[in-house]
Amino acid sequence: MHLVFLGERNIFLHDIRRYSFRKDRYGTPIQTYDIAKKISLEKAIRWLVHAQKMMCDNGIGSYHLVNRWSDSYPETTGYIIPTLLNYGHTTSNEEIIKSGLSAADWLVGIQKESGGWQGGRVNENKPEIVFNTAQVIRGMIAVYRYTGDQAFLDAAIRAGDWLCAIQNQEGYWKTHALMNEARVYDSYVDFPLLELYKASGNKKYYNHALKNLDWIVDTKQLKNGWFEDCDNTVKHNDKPILHTIAYTIDGLLDCGVFLDEQKYYLAARKPAEVLMEKFMDNGYLNGRHDSNWNGSEYTIVTGCAQMSIIWLKLYQQSKIKRFLDAARLMNYQLIYIQNREIRETNDTLGAMPGSYPVWGKYEPFAFPNWATKYFADALMLEMIITKD
Repeated sequence: MHLVFLGERNIFLHDIRRYSFRKDRYGTPIQTYDIAKKISLEKAIRWLVHAQKMMCDNGIGSYHLVNRWSDSYPETTGYIIPTLLNYGHTTSNEEIIKSGLSAADWLVGIQKESGGWQGGRVNENKPEIVFNTAQVIRGMIAVYRYTGDQAFLDAAIRAGDWLCAIQNQEGYWKTHALMNEARVYDSYVDFPLLELYKASGNKKYYNHALKNLDWIVDTKQLKNGWFEDCDNTVKHNDKPILHTIAYTIDGLLDCGVFLDEQKYYLAARKPAEVLMEKFMDNGYLNGRHDSNWNGSEYTIVTGCAQMSIIWLKLYQQSKIKRFLDAARLMNYQLIYIQNREIRETNDTLGAMPGSYPVWGKYEPFAFPNWATKYFADALMLEMIITKD
């Protein structure tokens, strides 16, 4: 495989049908793409477990080449739990399952009196944040479904009640939102609320999710599929990062499928198709995109893995093969990024960088745990779809 850099553009030249990582001395492939996927997935999961072991609690942190390990991050620990449980259950690996369950116990122990969970890393002791709280709800519901332990559902209900209580009448969240700004990527809050509705039977969560979904689609999406108020900064809100664009799309898509509602499904599919065509035409996705879908900055690995997941879900719904082709090509590239031809310690082996190349602006010189989480999810979903 060859890699070419052209300014801010990184282009992978490859043919997935002839894919191999290593060959013997006669040129015969040793690792096919399907084998490489399984190896990469195991490495990613092992790194997540290692990241947890490096903490002083049972949460999960990230690794930085300069400052080494961060403290645990409640938000991402929350949505890593389903990843660990899914992999552990599929492979009958009790160690991985135990890792997910212990993370959930830790999160219950640090839940705020309000019902929310803090922003940032645990040592920062920040106030509750809407988005972060919803991601922990994902973990609570996953563990409740796996164990049947009411304590985890009760924790999710307390969090859901808090989210509903502070939602603006117009449908968005501003109080206890990051930067105290309303943002469309809270569609990724709405799906946990819908899951909580399903688990608890309380339609309040359903109604509050729909209010936010309608605010996003009716007032914040342009005709070309792009979203206003989508970045996790104020300064660059005119060209949001792929990571938060993908959060927005995925939230709308999951809600649309859950509700069997074309309005939300199509709102997700349109930008997903735009990004798919850009990727298939150019061979890469930029880190930021303006209102005309013009790209800038280096690739954000997390966002790329998220887009793979979105395209795979769209393939499941539509059976349009181009979605599957795009996802497989993206996963192929991500496997290449994971397989760095350098000597590594357990602190980086199997982990995904924030940006590609690693000095890009998003999480530079770092391996954020959420990048590895979404990479693992993308590989698992492809394996399910293709029955590998």
